Order: sequence, then C-alpha cells, then structure tokens
Amino acid sequence: MTARGRFISIEGGEGVGKSTQIAALAAFIEQKGFEVVLTREPGGTEGSETIRQLLLGGSAERWLPRAEALLFAAARSDHVERLIEPALASGKWVISDRFIDSSRAYQGAGSGLSDADIMALHHIGSRGMLPDRTLVLRLDSKEAANRAATRDQNQPDRIQGRVETFHADVDIAFLSFAVSEQRVRLVDASGAPDQVTMRLLAEISDLLEPA
Repeated sequence: MTARGRFISIEGGEGVGKSTQIAALAAFIEQKGFEVVLTREPGGTEGSETIRQLLLGGSAERWLPRAEALLFAAARSDHVERLIEPALASGKWVISDRFIDSSRAYQGAGSGLSDADIMALHHIGSRGMLPDRTLVLRLDSKEAANRAATRDQNQPDRIQGRVETFHADVDIAFLSFAVSEQRVRLVDASGAPDQVTMRLLAEISDLLEPA
C-alpha cells in the first residue's frame, strides 16, 4: 500500500511572504523525493475557485459573518474531498496556502463568531480534517504592511482591506492556536527569504523522517 502523504498548511496575516515560502518549501520537499501538490484556500478546485470569486470580490459588506463562514466551509469541503484527500491517499504531500485556521482567525476571531461554531461547520463540511503541521508566518505589522503595499499592484480584496483592528484580532488568534495546539508552529518571517525557509524546514523535519 502507498503510504499516506503529509499535509502542511501555511498561515499568517497579509504581507508575511507566504507565496515565496510555499514555493521554497515545495522545492525542498521535492528534492527529498516526494511529489508535492500546491493549492490554496479558498480555491484549489473548480467549485472552490468559483466560491473564491464570490468571497473576495465586491464590497466589505457583501457578506455578513455567518454567510461568509458558510461559504468558506463549502469551498473547503469541495477542496478536501476532490483534491486534498485523494492526493494524500496516493502518497503525495499537499501544501495549502491557508486552511481551517484562517477561518478560525478571520471569520471567527476577526468577525466575532465562536471557534466552536467555525469548527462545527468544518466537521460537517470536511469531517474535521486538520493538517499534519500548520506553519504560521509572523512579521512586525509595519513591515508586513510595507511588504503588502510593495507586492500588491491591485486594490486589496474585501478581506485584506478590512480595518487594522480586524487584522490585529486575527494575529492574536493565530498566536492562541500555537499556544494550545501542538501542530501549529509560529515562524519568524523577518530577514532574508532563505533564512525564513530554514526556519520553516526546522519545523517540519520530523515529518520528513521515515514512518
């Protein structure tokens, strides 16, 4: 039988360099002989990408918190069933730009919904699936804002453009997950990209060992 692959999610606020680090992490894992599937949330499948457009486009008031949480849960359900679970079952590694912890932080802490409610939706839609390791990139808020401004040539989406206090609540939520859950690791995203990559690799070294 083919050994199950590993599932890693990359989390963090805006401007912390997730895209750069996901590519570097995938390249390293592939050098170790594993096949890697890169994906994102919301998105990753045709249905989920359609929901992504509904979620990220339009005004900040387009969706109220409960409706937004339901849409994210629906997108994730399709993503898990059609892409993530089959890839893992075939022995591939999956690296996702965001997963359930983003919903817990953004739609939960940031929008005032309880963690229990967010996880209840996740159990219904995705059978409570959790990554083997969740890496949360953290950066000083001013540096993150400068990076985001340099990176983004277009207007921020309806979630990126929310007020500073919203994003502060999101950051606090990610910190709390790392304190309470062993799978969640905080990673300093400051410094040169290759330095950040080395910190990420240190947090997944045990997953690369033979089962």
